[in-house]
Amino acid sequence: MIFSENIKISLSGIKFSDKDGNALSFKDAFKKGLCRFNNWWLDFVLLIVNSVGHCPFWFVRKTIYQLAGLKIGKSKIHVGCRFFNPAGVKIGNDTIIGDHCFLDGRAPLRIGSHVDIASQVLIYNSEHDINAEDFRPVKSPVEIEDYVFIGPRAIILPGVKISKGAVMAAGAVVTSNVASFKIVGGVPAREIGDRKLKDPHYHLGRSALFQ
Repeated sequence: MIFSENIKISLSGIKFSDKDGNALSFKDAFKKGLCRFNNWWLDFVLLIVNSVGHCPFWFVRKTIYQLAGLKIGKSKIHVGCRFFNPAGVKIGNDTIIGDHCFLDGRAPLRIGSHVDIASQVLIYNSEHDINAEDFRPVKSPVEIEDYVFIGPRAIILPGVKISKGAVMAAGAVVTSNVASFKIVGGVPAREIGDRKLKDPHYHLGRSALFQ
């Protein structure tokens, strides 16, 4: 009898297998079962977190985000933001994240203070190993230091560190570290200039009330 695609029951006993059909011991199958239930719970949390992302009131969104584990100072995330594992995301003070961004917390994502992230920016810290037989995920932390500006629709890929005061042009795909006060753009992003301001002390201030 086939109980599920991964569990087969016969007169000789119960046989477990993984998604690729490889045999599993009871211990390994039990661990995978616990992992699956944990993933279902995380998916439910994400359903709530991502649904509240369109609420026009920031204090409501912030409360739900913090209950889900997001660590954030006196900063604001505009409407429509989506997450993977908000508990892996930490944001400093006076940072503004634009509407419809994506913040990946499957590995640590650290965003500093006075960071200006424009609309529809995607920040990833997990990707698949396309050369592995099991197409396994590979996770690498992302760090964005203080006074960074990231233009609209830029993409930050896993393992990248963006140092203080750097600027990402609109639509840039950032695949490697960016040094302090450098301006990068293009696909993949390349250095295109230097920021003249070398000792920033500005504050981003208030953002739009219902955004």
